Amino acid sequence: MAQDVFLFSDTIANNLRFGADAGIDDEAIRRAARMAGVDDFVESLPDGYDTVVGERGVGLSGGQRQRLSLARAIAADPEVLVMDDTTSAVDMETEAVIQRNLRSLAGGRTTVTIASRISSVRDADLILVLDHGRIVQRGAHDTLMAVDGPYRRTYDAQLGGTGTGVPEGVTTPDSATVPASPRIAKEGR
Repeated sequence: MAQDVFLFSDTIANNLRFGADAGIDDEAIRRAARMAGVDDFVESLPDGYDTVVGERGVGLSGGQRQRLSLARAIAADPEVLVMDDTTSAVDMETEAVIQRNLRSLAGGRTTVTIASRISSVRDADLILVLDHGRIVQRGAHDTLMAVDGPYRRTYDAQLGGTGTGVPEGVTTPDSATVPASPRIAKEGR
């Protein structure tokens, strides 16, 4: 699933059916849309799944287009799923729901996720950290957090960490509570 989404000038249902088995039924389409966090939006449209969208999803937000494209990929049920910044245009709360749903689909499938958000790759079996096209770190989340490197620095920058891999305000068994910084506190964390 590419970051730049392409939707056809057709109904939402037919856009989601594209690439899926010919016999995919309406319930499977709706299930894929629920997994992608877009079912409520589609159901809120006057014509629901029969709503015609313009080519490339004109009139839809970036997040709506991304979630429809993700639903299409889920409906196709591929053995290998490649996702390129699949949740870059959605808010963090929506991303968390989508990531949880994607984890439930992962069994028996190879998933390659290309992402700039740590939260999108955190639960991966293997994470490759690239810098200018070169692999500079590899490992699982816990392994990468145990060393001072680009992965941990990105985690700290994105999730309000402290440079130690421990988010601010969190107490671990072997550390004291790490106080929140004024910047984080100001932002309501």
